Amino acid sequence: MIVQMEKIEDVLSCREIHREKLHYILKNEANHISLQDIMKASFFLINDARYVQESYRKEYIKAYTHAFITRIKEVKEHKTHDNECLNLQEIQNAIAILMEQEKQTLDGEGFDPAFFKIYKVISVYTTFILGEPVHPVGTPFPGGLKVQYNGENYLCPVKERQKDNPGAVCGFCVAEQDPETI
Repeated sequence: MIVQMEKIEDVLSCREIHREKLHYILKNEANHISLQDIMKASFFLINDARYVQESYRKEYIKAYTHAFITRIKEVKEHKTHDNECLNLQEIQNAIAILMEQEKQTLDGEGFDPAFFKIYKVISVYTTFILGEPVHPVGTPFPGGLKVQYNGENYLCPVKERQKDNPGAVCGFCVAEQDPETI
């Protein structure tokens, strides 16, 4: 029996996954994100930014809008150049984290559901299709800290403090803790 995989959660029941198939699933999910979802997610980001220090609020909104909202188009247009068999256990662990977060979101905790639809797709896309951190290089964090790339590794200023946070994706993000910010 061949199982048709159309949604991210379908990967939880498969025996292997290749980059092209995962990307196909993510494109399918991205195609179900409506303009209304994007508008609601944008409003959520702007509204959430009111809790961010005023000194970097505009930079925060710009970075997070790029990191999540505008990348939906990228997911749809990206061409996968290899069909490598991916580490299924890592992907399934990531999806399990996201499914738990989604449950909390639907229970009224955490992210706005429209933002979460985007967040879920982008988190898997950046990590497993691009091999990049969920937060792009240059994403600001409190204290003037930013995600960096040193030519070999992506460095995050908050990974160590957030990796066990059930509301974060740090546990599966490819970035390493920036040793200068421990």
